[in-house]
Amino acid sequence: MIREITRPDFASFWPTFSAIIKAEETYALDPDMTQQEAFSLWCESTLEAYALVENDVVLGIYYLKSNGMGPSRHICNCGYMVANEARGRGIARLLCEHSQERAIAFGFQAMQFNSVVSTNEVAVTLWQKLGFSIVGTIPRAYKHSQLGLVDSYVMYKWL
Repeated sequence: MIREITRPDFASFWPTFSAIIKAEETYALDPDMTQQEAFSLWCESTLEAYALVENDVVLGIYYLKSNGMGPSRHICNCGYMVANEARGRGIARLLCEHSQERAIAFGFQAMQFNSVVSTNEVAVTLWQKLGFSIVGTIPRAYKHSQLGLVDSYVMYKWL
């Protein structure tokens, strides 16, 4: 079930969130971010945030927010995280599809991912299957913990 994320949902997902940002392989977030800072960023500074919950376990989360203001307010932005134990089960697909429905309900006309790490091949492939295109490459934009400087993609979809 996908539901609006609560503080307890986020707290239960925090170990996964923290591990993802500490790995420095997919998210350009401070690896030393506190749980409160992460909650504020993911849940309070966004339009809304959701969790996919199964048997009271949070398997994945996402946020939805505007990507720009004024003349660019018709484009939204989302971020997704999935628990390791839930990978390969279609959770990210479900979250992305849900986010697109919510984006349309808010009146957004397009969705843009500002920095998809090029080495995150699973995500890049999934986003492409869901209709997103790579519209730009930012050379050496991400300092991957294992691979050093790698490219990031700007990905976009007209809703």
